[in-house]
Amino acid sequence: MVVKTINPLVYLVDDDNSVRDALMLLIKTSGFAVEGFDSADAFLNNYDPNRPSCLVLDVKMPVMSGLELQKELAEKLIEIPIIFISGNAEIIDSASAFRAGAIDFLEKPFDNRIFLTRLNEAVEKDTQSRKKRAEYLQLKQSYDSLTAREKEVLQEIINSNTNKEIARLLNISPRTVEAHRSSIKKKMQGKDLAALIHMTTTVLAEDAGHSTQAIH
Repeated sequence: MVVKTINPLVYLVDDDNSVRDALMLLIKTSGFAVEGFDSADAFLNNYDPNRPSCLVLDVKMPVMSGLELQKELAEKLIEIPIIFISGNAEIIDSASAFRAGAIDFLEKPFDNRIFLTRLNEAVEKDTQSRKKRAEYLQLKQSYDSLTAREKEVLQEIINSNTNKEIARLLNISPRTVEAHRSSIKKKMQGKDLAALIHMTTTVLAEDAGHSTQAIH
């Protein structure tokens, strides 16, 4: 599957105009596209979920703090890598940020080289995450296109049963099994048995993971 490449975007949220302007210039000169906002609400109103991105986020801001925004993003199921920056953060702030999945927590003034390294890591993380998600959705679409009988045959193929064994287990003819196998391979776009098994187990494992999260 070919995943369309979109230039990643760095979101910068800091209520200090001078800090925001300086960081935006640094980010731009490093080759990244960047958009700056002075509040969490402004960012939320302009966030594009379809574009690979990362978020550089100040901890201490009026109305909604950086940590509060991080929590709201999690509640909205928005998964974006976050790099926190702060001039007067407490240890508890950094601990909370890391527990919630932050890429890093940098104290101002920080080393620009370290900042840009973390920026690259964050963007790459989101890019790869989106690529894997797109590939999974394509696999799931293919799997969902199978009929109920084809899914039964596929499961028996995964169980290493022969056509004759599958025919006996499902009370159908070997010729029908072969027809189903041909259709399954076409729909799943699997090059061989190993590829079919990998594709199917990937979809089923992901679905099982989603079901477990829903229960909790």
